[in-house]
Amino acid sequence: MSLIGKIHYFRIPVISLEESVRWYTECLGFHLRRQNKELAVFELKEGPLLVLVKADTNSRGHLIIDGKPEFSVGFTCQEIHKFRQELIDQNVEVDEMVEEDGHYYFHFYDPSKNKLQVHW
Repeated sequence: MSLIGKIHYFRIPVISLEESVRWYTECLGFHLRRQNKELAVFELKEGPLLVLVKADTNSRGHLIIDGKPEFSVGFTCQEIHKFRQELIDQNVEVDEMVEEDGHYYFHFYDPSKNKLQVHW
């Protein structure tokens, strides 16, 4: 039996902390809990905290598989079609919506080009 109870936070590397804080608050609507020169901590409605960490320009928070980026952080959203359109309206890089057996998802990129996923 594991002594670990839950995931407390995820860290995502970002190039410009200030630009990323604006984007995650204004574009995604996340609540900024605290910030300093090196990191910013966000609270979501549920689940672990999301921590943005100022990192080197070649750092990314996703995996590379067969030379292509694959997301490592996935979010949920009941109004996924509306959310996707809101991202498009804000000029966010957004991939096509995918539907598999009534399950919808798409990928999008933050200002540091971290690949993220949202599904429902």
